[in-house]
Amino acid sequence: MSETIRLGEIAIAVTRKDIKHVHLSVHPPGGRVTLVAPTGTRPEVARAYAVSRLGWIRKQRARLRVQAREPARHYVTRESHYVWGKRYLLSVVEREQKPSVTMDHRRVTLTVRPGSARAKREAVMHEWHKGLLHEEVPRLIRKWEPRLKVKVVAYFLQRMKTRWGGCNHEAKHIRLNTELVKKPRDLLEYVLVHEMAHLIVPTHSERFVALLSKHCPAWPEARAELNELPLAAEDWGVRGGPQEERTKTVPLERPSNTYEAPARQGVKETRRER
Repeated sequence: MSETIRLGEIAIAVTRKDIKHVHLSVHPPGGRVTLVAPTGTRPEVARAYAVSRLGWIRKQRARLRVQAREPARHYVTRESHYVWGKRYLLSVVEREQKPSVTMDHRRVTLTVRPGSARAKREAVMHEWHKGLLHEEVPRLIRKWEPRLKVKVVAYFLQRMKTRWGGCNHEAKHIRLNTELVKKPRDLLEYVLVHEMAHLIVPTHSERFVALLSKHCPAWPEARAELNELPLAAEDWGVRGGPQEERTKTVPLERPSNTYEAPARQGVKETRRER
């Protein structure tokens, strides 16, 4: 059952689930606020918590109002797309062959079958983006595991509405937002280190800040840069928008500038040996 907490002009949608901690979120693009509380939480306790975080809520809503937003992508020739923080022009080629994406120093070429709809073009690009992340993330995990003295059992790539990353402390799993492929590589590394540090310290305590500062001294600047970069032009809608997807991963052996889409009959990724 859902309920609403009203604090002045702010309406907070409250839901209850079988969880241990309260989760308060401010959702783009409009600043919708939700609070997920443990099942047994009394209404007055949930309200008191929301009141205690009112300053933070207003700050996040204000940030969303002024933050730049990427224009909606239509996946047509000469449209701008970003990969690792660099702008590329898109070239769309229609050809009777398996859809693919290639990239050179200034252009991304998307090859699709004639008449392919925007949704299909977007899906091919999204799979290519995940492939690029698959090439970077395992290397970064191997780099940071011995430094942090942790072991990542698995990582997941997800389209996430409000977070750049997340982790499951008990399962030793890391989650990363697929939008990170559009940001500079050093910001991907910052988010990954941040989540790996949570495998040691689950909360944002002073101990966590000290740990992150030790291994990533420039983290405040990285966080500020990430939060100032344009948000994706997603129409999430009140009830969710795109489904949150999870892709369990393994290191992929694929050339860094080429992606071939799966065959129509299957869902497996095409893999190539170097």
